[in-house]
Order: sequence, then structure tokens, then C-alpha cells
Amino acid sequence: MDLTATTLCKENNLPIIVFNMDKKGNLLKVVHGEPVGTFVYND
Repeated sequence: MDLTATTLCKENNLPIIVFNMDKKGNLLKVVHGEPVGTFVYND
């Protein structure tokens, strides 16, 4: 993500999930709501 994408998420209160896309199956886990990586949100 670049600074613009991060700023848009912050301004619109959108959470960001930071995870390793190189590990097989992680993307599917994130889509299914499984706890993978770090959940970043704006209070």
C-alpha cells in the first residue's frame, strides 16, 4: 500500500489487514475471516 491508500482507509474508517501473501492459503483465510496477520484500525 502507498501513502494515498493508507490515508483513504484512515479517512473513511476502513480497517486494514496486514498479512503475508507469500504463504499459501493466507489470502483465502483472510477472505473467510480467519485470524491471519495484523488487524489495523482507526479509533
